Amino acid sequence: MTALVRDPIPLPARPGGRPPAAGAASLALRPLLDPPRRPARVIAVFPSALYLEMRDGPEPRVLAVVTSDAHRLPNAVVVVATRREHPFRSVREGGDALVGDGRVEADGLRVRVRRWWDPSPALGALQPAALAAGVRSLEAALEAALDGPGMTGGGLAGHPDPVELAGACAAGDLAGAVEAAERIVGLGPGLTPSGDDILCGLLVSLRLVGDAVRHDRAVPLRGNDPPHPTVRSAHGAVWLADWLGAAVTADAGTRTTALAATLLHCATAGGAGAEVAAVLRCVAGHEPPGTAVRRLLAVGHTSGADLAQGVLAGCRATLALTAHASHAGRPTPRVSA
Repeated sequence: MTALVRDPIPLPARPGGRPPAAGAASLALRPLLDPPRRPARVIAVFPSALYLEMRDGPEPRVLAVVTSDAHRLPNAVVVVATRREHPFRSVREGGDALVGDGRVEADGLRVRVRRWWDPSPALGALQPAALAAGVRSLEAALEAALDGPGMTGGGLAGHPDPVELAGACAAGDLAGAVEAAERIVGLGPGLTPSGDDILCGLLVSLRLVGDAVRHDRAVPLRGNDPPHPTVRSAHGAVWLADWLGAAVTADAGTRTTALAATLLHCATAGGAGAEVAAVLRCVAGHEPPGTAVRRLLAVGHTSGADLAQGVLAGCRATLALTAHASHAGRPTPRVSA
C-alpha cells in the first residue's frame, strides 16, 4: 500500500495580522496621539523601553513606549508586557515610526492607546508643618538608602553648581537660580544627563509641592472681599517653577538630548515619573518614604540619585519660601540684579 503524502494547504492570513497591543498613555502625550498620524524616528531601543522622536512639531517631541515593569516616565505609553517578553525585539534603532490616531507603530510593533494616566500626582492640601515633617522623613530615607551596599551618589556629586542652584531657589533668587541651572543643562553623559535629571526633580517638586501648600487654605480679607490663597503658602515656589522652567526649556532642544529636553518640558508643567510621584506622595504624608525612595534610587545608573537630589532641593526650597512668606507677609521671591 502506497502512502499518499500531500503538501499542506496554507491557511489564509488573518486580515491585518496580529491585533495591536493595548497601551496606557500619559496625558502629556495627547498632543501627539490625538491628531492624525505623523512620522517619527526610533532614537533608542532597550529591552524595557524604546524612544521615538517626532520629525517636527512642538514639545513633547519624544515619546517613550515602556514595559509594565519599567521606569514610567511622564511621556510614556505603557504596554501590557514585561521586559522578559521582549515586546520591542522587532524594532530597529534609526527606523521609521508613526504616531497619532491613538496609535504608535514602529517596525513590527503596534500599540493602541486604550486608557490614559495622569503624570501629575494628586498631593492634596499640605500644611507647612506637614511639609516640614515630610522633608525630614525624605532626608532620613535618602541618607539610609544611600548608605546601603552598592549605592552611589548622583552623577554630579561634589559639583558646586547643583548646591548653588538649591541655595538660590531656597532664597527665592531667580537670577541666581537661572545662572546655576543654565550651567548644568545637558551636563553629563547618556540619554538623560545628570544635570537635566536634577533640574527635572527640582522643577516638578517646586510646582507640585508648592501648589499643594498654596492650596492649604484660603484666608479671608477684611470686609466683603473674597478669600485668596494664603501668603503663608508657597506661591513663591510655583512662581519660581514657572520662570526657572521657562528659562531652562527655552533652548533645551539645542543644549541637551531630545529626550532630556522633553522631560524638562514635562517637569516644568508638573509631569513626574511614577517613581518621583511616589516620593512626592511620601513627602505629602500619604505613605512612608522608605520603599519609594529605594525604587527611585534604582532608576538608571545615576538618574534615580540625580532625580532624588533635585526633588529634595525643590521640597527644601518650597519649605524655605513658605516660611519666608509667613514672616514677611509677601509671597514674591526677590530677583537679584
